[in-house]
Formats: sequence, structure tokens, C-alpha cells
Amino acid sequence: MTQAFSTTTRSTVDFEAVKTRQQAMWASGDFAVIGTTLQIVGESLCEAVDLTSGSQVLDVACGNGNAALAAARRFCHVTGLDYVPELLDKAGERARAERLELTTVVGDAERMPFQDGRFDAALSTFGVMFAPDQERAANELTRVVRPGGKIGLANWTPEGFVGQMLKTVGRYVPPPAGVPSPAFWGVESRLRDLFHDVRSVRVTRKEFVFRYESAAHCFDVFQRFYGPTFKAFGALDADGKARLMAELIELSSRFNRRTTSFVVPAEYLEVVIER
Repeated sequence: MTQAFSTTTRSTVDFEAVKTRQQAMWASGDFAVIGTTLQIVGESLCEAVDLTSGSQVLDVACGNGNAALAAARRFCHVTGLDYVPELLDKAGERARAERLELTTVVGDAERMPFQDGRFDAALSTFGVMFAPDQERAANELTRVVRPGGKIGLANWTPEGFVGQMLKTVGRYVPPPAGVPSPAFWGVESRLRDLFHDVRSVRVTRKEFVFRYESAAHCFDVFQRFYGPTFKAFGALDADGKARLMAELIELSSRFNRRTTSFVVPAEYLEVVIER
């Protein structure tokens, strides 16, 4: 499943231009509407990493703060990093509402503004996997965590529901040429390639269950609030919108485990890396 991504290919990709488009995509819609439903994943990841109070923890591409808030609930000193200020504002609102301490920093996962070994742990739930330069993002995660520290990731798998949804959307609005699929972060062999210079990589397959009233309800929400689908539907004419919606509803029917509502398990990898 991993894609050959040679030095020659990398040299032809304008990663900064890709990130500018991505930044606009994630700022569109309102990801917090989707993100908040994923909170349980951040809680699970913090337990898997076995965070201890007082630890310095970084949540990379933190969005509206699921993993960051989960770490703060465990009395860690938490910094949330994202390149979309609007999402950091949402994370800050949630932290204040719960009276949790959270520092937010506008920044790029591929060029983090922190010194080497600054953190005891770095986390990312469905965030850093979307960085276009995967090698650089992995190197940055490793760099900012001290030796003996941990990196915890939650990444959608290619074969799971979200991986297949992104693949379906990509047939209508193709991703940038030469940029490897974000879903490769959900492939164990690819993760071991990206994090080859660490003590250990532990991978567990898990599921997050999406629960909506119906498939139509789910994709109405995703169409309005989730950056990739928001942008995709916005780029299509009426016929394209109808065909994409029909494909997404058909896709969900293959995963849905209920007939009267939308209960769809989405596979992801819970990853704990010891630096």
C-alpha cells in the first residue's frame, strides 16, 4: 500500500503552495462541528501513551483541541499547535469553558517553532497525517520530543470508512500531484519507514463509530462543515454534487451496521512511538 515517493518526486512538489491550499481548506466549513464528536479518540490516545501529570505535551495539528484537552485533564502542561488560527480559537474556547490550562501556537507541523527535545510527549489525532511532506513532519515530531519520550498518533486507515470516503472524494476533486495520500499514515509499514530511528513503534487497530440520524444527515453535516468535503462539493456543478453524494451514501451503506440509523465504524491506527 505504501507509495514510492522518490527524492526526484519530492523535488517537483511545491509543498508550500500545497499547504497554503490545505490551510484554506481546513479553515473552510467549521471542522469543530466534526472534531468535537471525535473526543473519545483523544482520551484513548492519552491513556495509550500513559501520560503523567506535569508532563510537557504538544498536540500537533490540534484542530479544536481534542487530544490537547484530554492531556490537560490529566494535569499535563499542554501546547496546541495548528496552522489554522480559527481552530485554535475554538480549542481555546473549550479550554476556558472547562477551566483547563492550554497554550496555543499558530505554526506548521513541518516546521515547528520549538527547540529539540522540548516535550515529553507529542500527540496528533487525525491531524499530522494530512501534512503533505510526510517525512519532514515525522522528523519534526521526533525532533521536538526528548529521548525516551513518546509520540502518540491516531491515523485513519486507507481501507476504513474515512480512508475510503477521502478516496471517493479524490475521484471528483483530485489531490495535488505527487503528494502521498494522508491515509498512508494508517499503514503500519509506512509508519515504520517514517519513524525508523526510534526505540519502538506499537500499533493497535481501533474503531471510532460515527453516529448520525441517517446517511443523508451524516453527509449533509460533512458537506457543510468538514473541510475536504466542503471544498469538494463547492467545486462541483449540480450533477457532480448529486453523483458524489450518491457515491458517499452507497459507500456508507457498506459500513453501516444498523438499518434504522447511521452507525458506521471507522478504522484507525492508534500508534505509540517511544523516542
